Amino acid sequence: MTVCEVLVRSRISAWIVFFVCVYFFSVFAEHASAQRQTQPPLPPTRTDAAPPNGDENDAQARIASELAKKAAKERIAALKSDTNRLLKLSVELKQSVDKSDENVLSVDVIKKAEEIERLARSVKEKMKGPS
Repeated sequence: MTVCEVLVRSRISAWIVFFVCVYFFSVFAEHASAQRQTQPPLPPTRTDAAPPNGDENDAQARIASELAKKAAKERIAALKSDTNRLLKLSVELKQSVDKSDENVLSVDVIKKAEEIERLARSVKEKMKGPS
C-alpha cells in the first residue's frame, strides 16, 4: 500500500468518524429538546379591538418570537435530514472503500467523499445558526 493510499484511507476514515459524531450530536440535541417543558399556549387575542401602542409593541415582539421559533424548528428539521443523509453516505463510502482494490480507489469513492464534505460543511453552517 502506498503512502498516498494510506493518506486517502485515513482521511476518509476521519470524515466517517466526524459524520457519525455529527449524527449522534443531532440525535442527542433532539432528545434534549424533547425533554424540555413546553410553555403553556398564549391566550387568544381579540381581533375586534385595536391594540393600544404598548400592546402593539408586545404583539410585534410576540410575532417575531413565533417566527424565530418556526425558523429554529425548520433549521433543526433540515439538520436532521442532512445528518441522516451524511450517515447514509458515510456507510456507502465505507462499503465502497472496503470493496476497492488496495492499489486503486474508484472515481465514485472520491466523488462520494467530496459530496460528504460539502454536506458536512452545510451541516456545520446550519448548526451555527442564523448570522
